[in-house]
Amino acid sequence: MPTPPPDGSPSPWREPEHDDLAELARTFFTKEVLPHAERLLTQGHPDREHYRRAGELGLLGLSVPEEYGGGGGGFTHEAVLLHEQAYAGESSLGLAVHSGIVTGYLVAYGSEEQKRRWLPGLCSGELVGAIAMTEPDGGSDLQAMRTRAVRDGDDYLVTGAKTFITNGGLADLVIVAVKTDPEQRAAGVSLLVCEVGGDPEGFRRGRLLSKIGLHANDTAELFFDEFRVPAANLLGGAEGLGFIQLMQQLPQERLVIGVGAVAAMERAVALTVAYAKERTAFGKTLMGHQNTRMVLAECATRARVSRVFLDDCIVRHTRGDLDVSTAAMAKSWLTDGQCEVVDRCLQLFGGYGYTTEYPIARMYADARVQKIYGGTNEIMKELIARAL
Repeated sequence: MPTPPPDGSPSPWREPEHDDLAELARTFFTKEVLPHAERLLTQGHPDREHYRRAGELGLLGLSVPEEYGGGGGGFTHEAVLLHEQAYAGESSLGLAVHSGIVTGYLVAYGSEEQKRRWLPGLCSGELVGAIAMTEPDGGSDLQAMRTRAVRDGDDYLVTGAKTFITNGGLADLVIVAVKTDPEQRAAGVSLLVCEVGGDPEGFRRGRLLSKIGLHANDTAELFFDEFRVPAANLLGGAEGLGFIQLMQQLPQERLVIGVGAVAAMERAVALTVAYAKERTAFGKTLMGHQNTRMVLAECATRARVSRVFLDDCIVRHTRGDLDVSTAAMAKSWLTDGQCEVVDRCLQLFGGYGYTTEYPIARMYADARVQKIYGGTNEIMKELIARAL
């Protein structure tokens, strides 16, 4: 694992408690999860025990109020955790979804009963959470979803399919975007919390998807066939609020993606600098060649500028004024930068960069999806353009 980036320009939101959290998270990922990396890559999903262990250490639900079993912190604490996970090169646990997104929806829109029912289990790691938006025949156009929820007495009957669902294979609790009024677009969308532990009647998990990267991360298809969900599991207390809820939460989701992008850039630079100082070519180290120094200088600059932009977005988010277009800028620009920096760093490894024995190769494969999920970067540019 490379040395963490220097604190020459510390993040303005960072306090000593964040440093303590970072050390705890770093120790967990490097000593308790990464030793199992090869096995996790082969099995295609994380160990449930690692969620429970993260919960024991207090690393889940960092921004959930203490009364519901969480850490009582804020988004900055989630950002530290996710940075340490990405910087360590650990990609099996879907913590960004489980803790950075699912718990956020429950805290923001859940009733008191819903919070007390589900948040403690998510914070302890006894429950694994997921959110299901994307459908097989529709990507970023959430208003056009076809999964339906038809009211039947005190329940809803949910029918439809979701795909590319992070944590889908292990999830006990899935927030599912459904159409409660198929005649409407945005106004017909609602969010239902589906309890799927034990694979109850009417619910089926599809295959774990084979991906070009993130091989240890659990990504699955989910199928619902008149799956019965209590009407009390509706988030927000009324139908038709789902699209508004999604739009309110997506800026944080995109910021979460940006945190991982910056950590990956910083890690790629650190790994490549270390390699360039040791590897020789034509009688001197790679770092002794001007081209190597120029490439690394440019990559280090891109990483530093990205860090400053990300920090500004985090500060704005904690104040509650991170707007949709700025979050879209962060998601698109930071993930574009991640792919560029990792690619240029891999080139300096030569043939070794194309072998999975070197972390840079896996980083290259893992980076590509960052420009797709959370809304494609093309959609992000459309959001930015609308605000101009």
